[in-house]
Amino acid sequence: MKQYVVDAFTNRPFAGNPAAVCVLDGWPPDEAMLKLAQENNLSETAFIVKEDCGYHLRWFTPSTEVELCGHATLASAFVILNYCEANSQAVRFSTLSGELRVRRQRDRYEMDFPTYALKEIPVTDEMEKALGVRPVKAILGLDLICVLEDESQVRSLTPSQTLLTALPGRIQNVTALGHDADCVSRSFAPKLAIAEDPVCGSAHCQIAAYWAGQLRRSTIHAYQASRRGGHLYCEMLNNGRIAISGEAALVAIAEIVAELGSTELGRKEYFSRCCGWLDYSIIK
Repeated sequence: MKQYVVDAFTNRPFAGNPAAVCVLDGWPPDEAMLKLAQENNLSETAFIVKEDCGYHLRWFTPSTEVELCGHATLASAFVILNYCEANSQAVRFSTLSGELRVRRQRDRYEMDFPTYALKEIPVTDEMEKALGVRPVKAILGLDLICVLEDESQVRSLTPSQTLLTALPGRIQNVTALGHDADCVSRSFAPKLAIAEDPVCGSAHCQIAAYWAGQLRRSTIHAYQASRRGGHLYCEMLNNGRIAISGEAALVAIAEIVAELGSTELGRKEYFSRCCGWLDYSIIK
């Protein structure tokens, strides 16, 4: 089994967000995929199996399978469009978040992602204690977004990982208006065994949507101000979804020699995992 290590949301190795991408002939047991994700010890390891309708894509952190991951989707599309189907310009993935499409746009890869309902919630003392600074606003969607006064606060933040786990949301994000980009952000995910996600695409389904509303514009250039750093180019679409684009850089190609085992999914079970985005009646 080949495994690719790809840095997403950057055009150079050792920046952006690294993801491992495993191209499989069939599905190994979930436990085996989780063990490989733990062995890689990256924020995400993606597993891809080709099907008649495209590819089935799943994402694992070192602790669990997740329903959506932006940087590992970009990394997976980079692998498919450069090493598996180099003549193709687009790829379709079936995932726990439904159908995701990615298309090549010169040096970038544009992902068509869902958005989430956002609501403002009260800023609490617990947020201030966890972050070390009091947010000026708190927004809750799939993740928590804490809006800070300025970019310097975002960059200098040293939050308490323990206290972050008591806050709402899958991931706890901080963001502010940027100087060289429309916004800057950082993403912390101790609930997923990730202290800080270097560049989080799924979080920007919400962060970019928030700033698009605040700035009254449809396009947002976001910068993730982690140690590695990364650029995301976001556009709110008319259908209520969001396009997130970024570059990618290959770091390594490896051969996994450990035996993972195989539990091939039947076609009906495969489609049943794809959130119902296809008509099951067509499956024979």
